[in-house]
Amino acid sequence: MREDERKIAAFFDLDGTLMTLPSLERRFFRMLRYRGEIPTRNYLLWLREALRLLPRGIGEALQANKMYLRAVDILEERGEGDRGVSPWYKGGHQADGQASAPRRRNPRLPVPAFFEQAIERMAWHAKHGHEIVLLSGTLGPLALEAGRAMEDKLATRGITAKIHVCATLLEEMGGKWTGRILGEAMFGEAKARAAKQLAGEMNLDLELCCAYADSSNDRWLLAAVGKPAAVNPSKDLLRIAQACGWPVLHWNGKGNRSPHGKESKAQRQCRMELASPENAE
Repeated sequence: MREDERKIAAFFDLDGTLMTLPSLERRFFRMLRYRGEIPTRNYLLWLREALRLLPRGIGEALQANKMYLRAVDILEERGEGDRGVSPWYKGGHQADGQASAPRRRNPRLPVPAFFEQAIERMAWHAKHGHEIVLLSGTLGPLALEAGRAMEDKLATRGITAKIHVCATLLEEMGGKWTGRILGEAMFGEAKARAAKQLAGEMNLDLELCCAYADSSNDRWLLAAVGKPAAVNPSKDLLRIAQACGWPVLHWNGKGNRSPHGKESKAQRQCRMELASPENAE
């Protein structure tokens, strides 16, 4: 690949990285339960599926098990004011037949509350012409809505950006979810595989790309790019980041500072590396 043809992307995890916990899916589950939209038998179906998946690991049992959504009405993903966020799902394949349509706010969707530092970092990447990709294990419709919400945040700053979304795709039948996923859950090593496949499809140079994540389950994604950063890291990811020399960032709405109130050496290094000329197009 010639140097002048290389493209750069910034890969962002969603829950805990761009926004505070609990996760969007957990908030969505609580809302569905409050509204009485989850059939009682779904809890038993979920437990049975969890036991079936448990030999593959607790992560798989939780991330690939969506039986609580069985027979629940699907979310309409298009509505008033939609500018057409590219619906990239698992493996980087763009969903077919997703034409732009007027957007309306779906009251069943949780509203993402992004960290201010996350918006600033994404705005920086957008200004430099970098591709922006959300890589999240959350449900596809929730990730798409988060992408649209972030586009709105950037638009208020005068920045027009298209955010690609790669999330867990749900199987639908007759306007309802079946409780099964299509392909694999966007979790763990699957994120790294998706990033590598997107690199081929979008002509990206992963050595120049950035990735931001908060969990040790994202360590494969962070290792797949040349400029990883651990954001609000779990204890396990913090140990991994320190061992690998990855910058550690704290996004909490109070400024990008260390817990002691001063910008850490790693944070300063990350900021300087991102601002270097080789990272701008």
